[in-house]
Amino acid sequence: MRAIARKLGRSPSTISREIRRNSATRGGEFDYRAIAAQWHADRAAKRPKAGKLAVNLALRDYVQDRLSGLIATPDGIAFDGPVVVWKARRAVHRQSRRWSSAWSPEQISQRLKVDFPGDPTMRISHEAIYQALYIQGRGALRRELSACLRSGRALRLPRERSRSRGKTFITDALMISDRPAEIGDRAVPGHWEGDLILGLGSSAIGTLVERTTRFTMLLHLPRMEGHGTTKSVRNGPALAGHGAEAVRDAIAGTIGSLPAHLRRSLTWDQGAEMAQHAQLRIDTGLEIYFCDPQSPWQRGSNENTNGLLRQYFPKGTDLSQHGAEELSAVAHALNTRPRKTLGWQSPAEALDRLLKQDMIVGVATTG
Repeated sequence: MRAIARKLGRSPSTISREIRRNSATRGGEFDYRAIAAQWHADRAAKRPKAGKLAVNLALRDYVQDRLSGLIATPDGIAFDGPVVVWKARRAVHRQSRRWSSAWSPEQISQRLKVDFPGDPTMRISHEAIYQALYIQGRGALRRELSACLRSGRALRLPRERSRSRGKTFITDALMISDRPAEIGDRAVPGHWEGDLILGLGSSAIGTLVERTTRFTMLLHLPRMEGHGTTKSVRNGPALAGHGAEAVRDAIAGTIGSLPAHLRRSLTWDQGAEMAQHAQLRIDTGLEIYFCDPQSPWQRGSNENTNGLLRQYFPKGTDLSQHGAEELSAVAHALNTRPRKTLGWQSPAEALDRLLKQDMIVGVATTG
């Protein structure tokens, strides 16, 4: 049995269970017969096969009530869960969902064992619930209930599609694994992390955060002339204002005003706005490193700062309405705020202290 299990790549217990399921019973004992086993296997493999939720109405009602967040009073009087507006293939008005009452498929699957311990018909896996929601033709559950899930997606995103989202410009780039150790331990200043925060209508603001002092600079990315009126051209300029050339010029103009020892490197994610990274390296002298896909924690300081910036630039608002002076004022407010990680100094004070130390060392060296 173990040899067969190793050859098939499955556990001995799984194979034993399948043999018992496909065996014929004779005199109260299991007696394996190949013909009977093949008949059982062929019968189980017949398609189309009715789903559990389509056949078992009690199970379907149980799953639907908990997916929709159905709430009942102690008297047993039920009232509706989240109000979900369904429009074509997409659920809208997402904030109307009641997270405290809607259960996840895994919660439902596990709770069935507690509520119906002696009823094997009241069993279903969480994968089967997802299939009933997302796969067309399984139709046992109301399609709009997918909006009650934590993700709120109307359709599932195939994993293969997410894997194939590679950026072709990351060919001659340095990855974060190539970054020197001195950048990781924050011992040497001058290493930056960058990103974009996005708003309504494809508006954006660029953010740069120095890793040692957490000093923040904001990039003004105004929309280009013709945005909203001119029809977009394939491979043409990004009129929204955060195309590769616009971001390159904004970074060079902002960070270029710093001393050379305070602009050593820049770590960014693999966004298309950094397609001009080679020219940016030439213009500024920055070594540019790229994070791994879907790994925002590799720019932890920048992600934390972006969260703080959302106090000033909330999600779902048009960020293009903020001019360069407003961005400078917000950056000043953030840089003068005391930070626990800096011993309750502000980023501006920490940067100023570093600059003064460099001046003193320079004077001592030349003297």
